[in-house]
Amino acid sequence: MQPTAANDTRTISLASLGENVPRYTSYPTAPHFHAGVDAISVRGWMESLESDDDISLYLHVPYCDRLCWFCACHTKQTRHYAPVTTFLSALHREIETVAHLLTDRGRIRAVHFGGGSPTMLKPDDIRALGKLLRDRFDFREDASVSVEIDPNDMDEPRLDALAAIGMTRASLGVQDFDPKVQKAINREQSFLLTKSVVDGTRARGVGSVNLDLLYGLPHQTLESIASTVAQALTLEPDRIALFGYAHVPWFKKHQTMIDDAWLPQSAERLAQSQLAAQLIMAAGYEAIGIDHFARSDDALAIAARTGTIRRNFQGYTEDRCETLIGLGPSAISRFRQGYAQNITATGEYEKAANGGQLATARGIELSVDDVARGWIIERLMCQFRFSAIDLVELFGTVGEKLLLEASNLAIGGSGKMLTLDGETFVVPQESRPIVRTVAAKFDKYFEKRTGRHSVAV
Repeated sequence: MQPTAANDTRTISLASLGENVPRYTSYPTAPHFHAGVDAISVRGWMESLESDDDISLYLHVPYCDRLCWFCACHTKQTRHYAPVTTFLSALHREIETVAHLLTDRGRIRAVHFGGGSPTMLKPDDIRALGKLLRDRFDFREDASVSVEIDPNDMDEPRLDALAAIGMTRASLGVQDFDPKVQKAINREQSFLLTKSVVDGTRARGVGSVNLDLLYGLPHQTLESIASTVAQALTLEPDRIALFGYAHVPWFKKHQTMIDDAWLPQSAERLAQSQLAAQLIMAAGYEAIGIDHFARSDDALAIAARTGTIRRNFQGYTEDRCETLIGLGPSAISRFRQGYAQNITATGEYEKAANGGQLATARGIELSVDDVARGWIIERLMCQFRFSAIDLVELFGTVGEKLLLEASNLAIGGSGKMLTLDGETFVVPQESRPIVRTVAAKFDKYFEKRTGRHSVAV
């Protein structure tokens, strides 16, 4: 029997499927950051934190030992370790600077290592970085430590080092197990290799293993998607992230290595995502937002059921910290007052960090209107709904203005993007695949079209 997927394209226009819209891991989104927010601004935001504030840390490693053609992250390939050593020295100095500013302020609830490929670090460097963080910051006893893992980097000493720094969640990049797809994206990685890393993390007591899959890749078909999902499910992950490949060659030049003719079109992408979701949910996983799935007893699924799920630069999360401090080139921080992003160019970042300065390049300070719109967008992205009563109670007259916008959208000529159920605005089931397009209706910056985005599905 050939794999099939439910066809919702009768209720979703192809134009909506192909519309370029933000992923809304923040609001306002990064293209609207500006140089008006600088190191002085961020220093003040850090110094306003209280002793009992919970803080999350994100560490960005801007190197890979190979470059995957599909990747849209801020990273660069290096065949030599010397640039990594130089970067790590600057990162250590940045940690010292930030820790000094946070003296007696805040406690670390979560740490996330991303990149790039944080697992290309040598075992001794992993241990040294983990020790420095715990020496310089006040960690909660139950703090989580999550690491993005490239299975091709892994060996026993690295697994031991990650366990030593307290890794509680391993997120493995899989993308697709089909050899033809892997070759087209320069990411050859066997199922047996992936399984060995999953087994190795669990043998060391890591409580949560996540797999990242992609649809919309070159040469993918419904058959290959079904096969990849079936293999992934045999590994019994605690979570699965099912992302749509973002083809943005104008932003990441190496994506020009992927011929546009190899890519599935909008309706095919939708069918692939629906089929994968059906297979994952049939295996007992709960759907979280637009692209995550989790076992019912997983913290992410519990947060989704209780309405406490959040969305940040790592996607959907149960992390409720208001403050997220990004360390490393291009890393983005979130404070109550606004967002800030570090210098992207590694050399310039290293110069600032080694000089004992915050490496802030740009950001944006939040207005009450920004916060209110961000609240709506996050609720739509996380739960496909938001309460009119909560909107007005939280944001007063600004909330009332946005309530009018939502009401006009619900009764206007925008199809079935938003409906009103009692006092709750709801994205109907058939429009949930394009919820990013719905969210864009509340994005006051989107009309300015600063930057270009990936397609909605």
